[in-house]
Amino acid sequence: MSPVWHPVAMSPDLPQPPVAENAHRSIDLTKIGEGRYKATNARGGVLPIGSGGDPDFTPVELLLAAIAGCSAIDVDLITGKRAGAISLDVVAEGDKVRDEGGNHLTDLQVTFRVRFPHGEEGDRAREALPRAVAQSRDRLCTVGRTVQLGAPIEYHER
Repeated sequence: MSPVWHPVAMSPDLPQPPVAENAHRSIDLTKIGEGRYKATNARGGVLPIGSGGDPDFTPVELLLAAIAGCSAIDVDLITGKRAGAISLDVVAEGDKVRDEGGNHLTDLQVTFRVRFPHGEEGDRAREALPRAVAQSRDRLCTVGRTVQLGAPIEYHER
């Protein structure tokens, strides 16, 4: 079995997850310099964001990182019940285009490279990997699901 994930058909039989009691999410964004900002979450975590002229992640890179990170957490939690990964690397990529739809990404792809230990536990984790990736893609990863399904965004000025 290949440790690299390849697209598979969507599983129609996945159960519906319960809605989280505290479903609201937010961050605050503050300008900290020319083309630089900091995002702060409710737990006090801070993330610098740049416009591409410095080492900080750009918003597009953060979107790709969010997709990869969200799915990596799902896959690691699911397969980790069988065996911990020796290595888990995820590449999220796409092409930034400007067309009649404006600026957006196309051809989004997420590729997992996961290695598990030798032995029965590692074999069980390897067997669980394709389904874990499919579950993340089809229902678990909020970031990826939002991108796939689309969601209207309301912009306000205050």
